[in-house]
Amino acid sequence: MNLLKAIDVRHSHRKYIDKPIQKDVVEKLQASIKKFNLEANLNMQLILNNSEAFNNLSKSYGMFTGVKNYIAMIGKASSLTKEKIGYYGEKLVLESTQLGIGTCWVGNSFDKKNCPCKVKEDEEFYCVIAFGYVADGFSIKEKIISKLMHRNTKSLNEMYELVGEAPSWFMNGMKAVQKSPSALNAQPAKFFYNNEKVIVKVKEHSKDAINMGIAKLHFEIGADGGNWQWSNDAEFTKQ
Repeated sequence: MNLLKAIDVRHSHRKYIDKPIQKDVVEKLQASIKKFNLEANLNMQLILNNSEAFNNLSKSYGMFTGVKNYIAMIGKASSLTKEKIGYYGEKLVLESTQLGIGTCWVGNSFDKKNCPCKVKEDEEFYCVIAFGYVADGFSIKEKIISKLMHRNTKSLNEMYELVGEAPSWFMNGMKAVQKSPSALNAQPAKFFYNNEKVIVKVKEHSKDAINMGIAKLHFEIGADGGNWQWSNDAEFTKQ
């Protein structure tokens, strides 16, 4: 499947089956992580066969089952780094979907102290992306959590403002943004179109930068190509 199809079929999974990740899948994810780390000056790390960060019920609130594999999202301490964490992390999420792997962004529901990743003095450990093989369908707990998370999903019209008539690529980009994951499903990024110019903003960049990075990638995929500037009030250039 292509990345646009991956956006359509991907869902957050919180229950994973006890099955080792295939060697070719690990190799592909490792290669992508290495590539993205170089491109974005990040320090994302693949953690395999380690459940310690999710064994503390006071941290995970019992929301996750069977998590043994995850990507530690690490980089310099800055809002721009957080944007890149969102953008490149979501690339890994969609690539995992293409490889038949379930995923879930995890912000606070895990124990950082029990994660075996390496964090430098000038870096911050932002979050993880849990991944692994999942059973067909969803557990009752997953269905309940999904229903709670999506009870306030925004309509498409709430997510953008227009001056003039928007081209089809903009609307296709927005449809992909509507399907982007965000913390508590808040979907804080708002897009603005005016005479072929597209910008995106969030109210609190330091708080919502990861969500913005994810939304930027979804828009880019839905619009079938283009390039974003980094930062709040960032501009999109259509290829």
